[in-house]
Order: sequence, then C-alpha cells, then structure tokens
Amino acid sequence: MTDPDPSKDELEARNAGMREQMNSMLEGLQRQTAQLKEAQAEAMAATGTASSSDGLVTVEVNAAGVVTGTRLSQSALRNTTPDKLASSFTEASQAAARDARTKADAALAPVQQDVPDLPDVFPQAPSLKGLIPDAPEIPEPNRISAASNASDDDDWDDFEPRSRFRKDQW
Repeated sequence: MTDPDPSKDELEARNAGMREQMNSMLEGLQRQTAQLKEAQAEAMAATGTASSSDGLVTVEVNAAGVVTGTRLSQSALRNTTPDKLASSFTEASQAAARDARTKADAALAPVQQDVPDLPDVFPQAPSLKGLIPDAPEIPEPNRISAASNASDDDDWDDFEPRSRFRKDQW
C-alpha cells in the first residue's frame, strides 16, 4: 500500500519550491523596476552641449533635444553673415541634441539589456520589443563648403554696418 503522507510531503515540497521561485522572480522584478526608474531619471536629466565648428555659437539642450540655452562668441555679430550665423546655430543645436541622446541612451542601455521580452517568459506570447519605436535620428549638420564660404565672404565685403548715430534713413 502507498502511504498518502509521502505524496502530501512531495506536494508541499513542490509548493515550497514554487513559492521560493516566485519570490525570487518578484525580488528580481522589483530590483529591475528600481534600476529602470533610476535609469529613466538619469536619461531624462541628460543634457547636451555643443559648439559650432566655427566657434561662434554654443547651444545647450535637454534630454528631449529642446534648446535650453545659447551663447554667442564676442565676434559672432561682427565677423559673420546672418546665413552663416544661422548655419552655426543649426550645427550646434544638432550636435548638442546628439550629445544629449548619446547620454540618455547610455543611461538606459544596461537596463534594456536585462529586460526579458514577453516570449522569454511565456513562449507563445507575442514580442513587445517591436511595439516600442526607436527614437528618430538627429540629422548630421550641413557643412558649409569652401565655395559657399568664398561667395559669402564676398557678400560680407558689401555689408556696411549701420550706426544709430547716422542721420540718414535706414
């Protein structure tokens, strides 16, 4: 005859093992959630700063790439044309946004590697990784060619700064 107690002991041992496994999984999930919150906070606090290649403009951006500060060099309004200055702003803004994106991605990278996808836990479940879109790419800056520099410099020679002390009309 089979004793009912060993099967009861066996079931209790299995239940205890499953409880321990679930507790371990929950602890791991809580740890990952805390790490994810920290990484998200670090990513959202990321800022980027960059200067244009001509040194005329420095731009600071937040994690979203929104400009939060700009600085012009002392010579920015004396030694350039409006088109060149606008190009410098664009170049510096894009470089600062790339800098912020790199810092935010670096903050999230360790956490993203350890997060299992749904099929890892439930084999028949659909993947969730495809549902989260990648962040849009930040365009590379447009470089001013040597030929356009030469023609812009010619335009600068025709530029006559106006003084507020001049008597003629603007």
